[in-house]
Amino acid sequence: MATVEYRKSYDPRLLLFYVLLGGLLLILVGGLAFRQLLRTDLYVEREKVQNQRRVLIPGPRGNITDREGRVLVGNRARFSAVLHLAELRREFRRELIQIVRNYRAMEREVRPSPRELEGIARTAVAQRYLDQINRILGRNEKVDTDALDRHIGQELLLPYTLVDDLSPTEYARLIEQLPVSGPLQVYSSCVRSYPYASAAAHALGYVGANDELPASDLEGEDLRTFHTKGTIGRDGLEKQYDDQLQGQTGGIIYRVDPAGFKIDPPLYRQKPQQGENLMTSLDIDLQLAAERAIGRNVGGAVAIDIASGEVLALCSKPDYDLNELSPRMSSETFTRINEEGGWADRAIQGLYPPGSTFKILTACAALRSGAINPTEKFSCTGYYKVGNRLFDCHNGTAHGEVDLREALRVSCNVYFYQVGLETGVDALAEEARRFRLDRPTGIELPAEANKMNVPDPAWKKKRDGANWNPGDTANMSIGQGALIFSPVQMACMMASFARGECLTVPSMLHQPGRSPSGGQPRVPLAISQAGYQAIIEGLERVVALGTAKTARIDGVRVGGKTGTAQKTRKNPTTGQVERINIAWFVAFAPVEKPEIAVVATLEGNEPDVEFGGGRFSGPVVKAIMQEYFAKKARRAAGGPVFKITTTP
Repeated sequence: MATVEYRKSYDPRLLLFYVLLGGLLLILVGGLAFRQLLRTDLYVEREKVQNQRRVLIPGPRGNITDREGRVLVGNRARFSAVLHLAELRREFRRELIQIVRNYRAMEREVRPSPRELEGIARTAVAQRYLDQINRILGRNEKVDTDALDRHIGQELLLPYTLVDDLSPTEYARLIEQLPVSGPLQVYSSCVRSYPYASAAAHALGYVGANDELPASDLEGEDLRTFHTKGTIGRDGLEKQYDDQLQGQTGGIIYRVDPAGFKIDPPLYRQKPQQGENLMTSLDIDLQLAAERAIGRNVGGAVAIDIASGEVLALCSKPDYDLNELSPRMSSETFTRINEEGGWADRAIQGLYPPGSTFKILTACAALRSGAINPTEKFSCTGYYKVGNRLFDCHNGTAHGEVDLREALRVSCNVYFYQVGLETGVDALAEEARRFRLDRPTGIELPAEANKMNVPDPAWKKKRDGANWNPGDTANMSIGQGALIFSPVQMACMMASFARGECLTVPSMLHQPGRSPSGGQPRVPLAISQAGYQAIIEGLERVVALGTAKTARIDGVRVGGKTGTAQKTRKNPTTGQVERINIAWFVAFAPVEKPEIAVVATLEGNEPDVEFGGGRFSGPVVKAIMQEYFAKKARRAAGGPVFKITTTP
């Protein structure tokens, strides 16, 4: 009897396998759907990062002009011969193949590595193009292999510079003889240009290379980015207003091949934009007059518009040609300027004892405190005894009985010794502080000096541990001792006094209708009209009849005060301490309705030379004022407001 085996049509044990297989398939399909449908943006972004590159192009900086619109700092084109490497890929490849064949034919055991062979090929191709330039320009330039390799490794999308800073003649030859299209082109970029060379060098400042370009509003922040170097302000107005002058960065996005070479046309392009222009308060005619008048002397000069507080001229000598610092400064240039002492801006950084110019403040303090009246006379016998010490008058001259007007005219020290002692040190110090001589002026320039000093008994006690004595007050009353101020401070003082006030906040920007106090409450002089008029008349006599005859201007009433002082400093070359003579002249004009205040401060250390303010600084002030009033006369006559100016 046969046995029949019975089996079911399916095995229940396989059910678990089917479930697992179905689950895995669902996971696979779900994962694919998630990646293909829901993560599309992520992979698109990854693709962009992989095959796109961004190039940033700095925008030109804005121009800096004087108050009449004449360009003091602009931009000029800088031309270079460059290679666009993306167009040389096939040439690089052909050259590499030929070089490999040559090495194989030589059957040398030691051969360069593949990377070295690529470098040799690229250099050979670049040299062929450079030889075209050499033939046109008569040069004998060679390709720097290391520089080319660095460029390809780090800045492949940027043109490679073969010859930099072409002269106008070289540029014209290349433009005429090179093909219009091709990998070898003439590339232009912007660099700073200074039409007046060294004029107002310290005020205008200069720029340096900047590796960071502002590009926050450009596309492609996540892409690998290349950029040519931009610029950043390093000193003067270029630094103070860098954000305003800085151009708007442009950008280009390219697709690149696996080797990193760009593929034209670009995917995105935004043109760079020039920065905002800056109109300064400077008048280049007055500035050049100051530069020529100071000449090779050491010192500074400041001219201020009395009604607005705007700076018309700000000069410091020695200085430097700003064009030598653009587009870059050589170490030789830096060393030369440093050795000449040209980096210091003496107009805002130089600190000097004011000498007899401080007598204006001594007179104001005495009149305001009631210590004297304008007609009161003091006797000058040529010296004055304070305690056990004799204080001489200027050159030991006996002036006899003098009042305030005459004392200012002849700069009588003995008169002011007595007036200062009657007034007291506290009132003298307070008057200097009312004119803000104890603090920076706030001028819109970097690095203004901040160590000016108005001494008083508390200051001396803290510094020396000694008490203030009457001799200190006598010295202070004629601007000697520990008083130190900058030329721009004294220019503000003179402008304030001429207006009958105590506060001038200077500005380097032209702002019609500006308040001379810079928006702060105006501070009245607070002395009697009779007292104020006595000082004014005394200052006018200084120029007309006294120690500043060198500053007289035909047809213009000028008021001013000379000053002579000394300070010590360490000679940077010898290291020895030496005494420096300081010649001051502070002035304003016209006396009947003041418009301009000018200060000149010169240094000198010639032995046996009396370095008086009238003799040395007076002509500088005169030159500036003459130019100012000559322009005013041309304006009144309906002629051209300014003349064509040249560099000093």
